Amino acid sequence: MEESESGRGVASATISNGIDDGANGVVAEGDEEQVVTPWEVAGKDGGKIDYDKLIVQFGCQKLNQNLIDRVERLTGKPAHPFLRRGVFFAHREFDKILDAYEKGEEFYLYTGRGPSSDALHLGHLVPFMFTKYLQDAFKVPLVIQLTDDEKCMWKDISIERSQYLARENAKDIIACGFDISRTFIFSDFDYVGGDFYKNMVRIAKCVTFNQARGIFGFVGEDHIGKVSFPPVQAAPSFPTSFPHLFGQRKDVRCLIPCAIDQDPYFRMTRDAAPRIGYLKPALIESLFFPALQGESGKMSASDTSTAIYVTDTPKQIITKINRYAFSGGGDTVEKHRKYGANLEVDIPVKYLSFFLDDDAELERIRKEYGAGRMLTGEVKQRLIEVLTALVVRHQKARAGVTEEMVDAFMAVRPLPNMYG
Repeated sequence: MEESESGRGVASATISNGIDDGANGVVAEGDEEQVVTPWEVAGKDGGKIDYDKLIVQFGCQKLNQNLIDRVERLTGKPAHPFLRRGVFFAHREFDKILDAYEKGEEFYLYTGRGPSSDALHLGHLVPFMFTKYLQDAFKVPLVIQLTDDEKCMWKDISIERSQYLARENAKDIIACGFDISRTFIFSDFDYVGGDFYKNMVRIAKCVTFNQARGIFGFVGEDHIGKVSFPPVQAAPSFPTSFPHLFGQRKDVRCLIPCAIDQDPYFRMTRDAAPRIGYLKPALIESLFFPALQGESGKMSASDTSTAIYVTDTPKQIITKINRYAFSGGGDTVEKHRKYGANLEVDIPVKYLSFFLDDDAELERIRKEYGAGRMLTGEVKQRLIEVLTALVVRHQKARAGVTEEMVDAFMAVRPLPNMYG
């Protein structure tokens, strides 16, 4: 017997189907409290996600201070605020990536984006901001998958529209500042084939329909394109999917920064990997970036009132924060002064914990606001300043991204200095 990704012992020739133990993101029998899949995120009765419970359900591990300290020691750089503040809070074998790096072994990063809208919101930026930090800190190559085929199959979007959105989203991704000498961006419609497709077939042969249904929650009414998609997202986990970068090497480890709703794809991948002769990919996983109206899941790309977009004007940011950002402050100034703010539900404080770089200032705001000495309006004003600066900076960077730059990032080419 070997340990499966659900934490249960299973025969080495099988994949954990997750139906009995709930380790799949699909609601398990008797556990109808929250649903977390790549396509649906919902807390119990519309409430917040219980991340501690999710770690147990998914069978991943909590990211502890020892690992954060190791990152700082190995890279010689301060840990990213997302690490220090628990935004990236869970992992699968991140310690093995650090072990390999410490021994001088190579690894690469893999993350992605499903292009379903013209512009990204701040929640979409989180994994790319963190991935850029990892690329800069470890000086390793990165592959970014644009799953234009997935969005075409899950949304009412034509192939042509999905391809257009992929390129538009690529501009926002490039604007995050990735190193072109270490970065390959690809769209599935353009790149899938050859060695990549061979790995897709190898993975697909390891997973039965019953197992896929248990992991992803497919139902009889789903078209077969949805059932065929998981191997597409799994294949970039293996270096031979990119022969122009790694040749036929199988010894290069992969680290995947992503939100935890993507975990089902990679539990499937990790269970299949040893059966087809590959190393298991490692993951480092983030919380969801909450909607302005409250922490009940994640932002919606289709409801503009729930999110701050990278295309929003300063005036729109002011309006959205003041009108929609859920406050944990008191109903009246008197009550607020007496009882303070409920920081557990306050969205402005949560957003500042993502994007305010200064740890000391964040702690001061939390202390003063929580004690009632700082008012909601003051906290919202500071958040407006932080987000406006972030969005304006991103807009300037994106304005400098040309079609030729997109072509350069997406060109199938060797990266001779990707570990330089």
